[in-house]
Amino acid sequence: MPEAEIVAACDPDLQRARAAAPSAYSSAEEMLENEELDFLDIATRPDSHLPLARLAAARKLPAICQKPMAPNWADALTMVETAERAGARLMIHENWRWQPWYREAQRRIARGDIGRPVSYSFRVRQRDGLGPAPYPRQPYFSQMPRLLIYETLVHQIDTARFLFGELDSVFAQARRVNPAIQGEDQAALVLTHLSGVIGTIDAHRFAEPVPAGPAMGDAIFDGDEASLTVKADGEIFAGDRRVWSPPQETGYKGDSVLATQRHFIERVRSGEAFESEGREYLKTFDAVESAYESVAQRATIFIRRTR
Repeated sequence: MPEAEIVAACDPDLQRARAAAPSAYSSAEEMLENEELDFLDIATRPDSHLPLARLAAARKLPAICQKPMAPNWADALTMVETAERAGARLMIHENWRWQPWYREAQRRIARGDIGRPVSYSFRVRQRDGLGPAPYPRQPYFSQMPRLLIYETLVHQIDTARFLFGELDSVFAQARRVNPAIQGEDQAALVLTHLSGVIGTIDAHRFAEPVPAGPAMGDAIFDGDEASLTVKADGEIFAGDRRVWSPPQETGYKGDSVLATQRHFIERVRSGEAFESEGREYLKTFDAVESAYESVAQRATIFIRRTR
């Protein structure tokens, strides 16, 4: 991105920091004391997000923070309130809604291609959750007490909000299939939106989607006039007719990370709200929390929107 430059990096492994930026630190506090930065990118695991967000807020630095937002609701809310009190900008790096096939689907739905939206379904698949050493790219997944909904399906929940508006309720069921992990690795969710649209998310990571592709499964969006299908390779179909193909991919999942970061930089410069501003993203995090409450209570949970 010509609009931005990585000038410093921090990592407990100093060699990794040196590989990422010209100035390297093993302490975030030391980095912030010695560098004049325009923003901070928090690309760490959830348990470190709150203290790093506090450091950014204390210096009024805009921050973009990876998902999952926080280990729990209290930390997530504290992150937002700390930034707001300091007058600092906070965006959650939620790149799924920036995948080009979902941006295109949203454009087509908004212009009325399917008529009035009625229902949708996400079918999430990836074959990396099997055996005694699952998730080889991110092996720490195995030790997470909350896994599939918290780490993966938060993407689909946020994308559903992007496509169909705010949520009213969630009903969820989940279980652990692979005994080598701590959290759940299969889940089914029913989401009801304030608009009346009802959607489902059917997910596990034991099988490859067909066709294989970066979308990690397929999605169907039904209206009262037509339907759109997004295949795992990003192709969009209206019925059996292909109506859109993704541009050539040069980065992660349709260059969705590039699009997310570019949005962050553009909005930092303009002062406009981020799509996934901290306060706004609490709605997605709330839906995740409600899904786990639903699993525990075996009941439909209405999204409180204020906790």
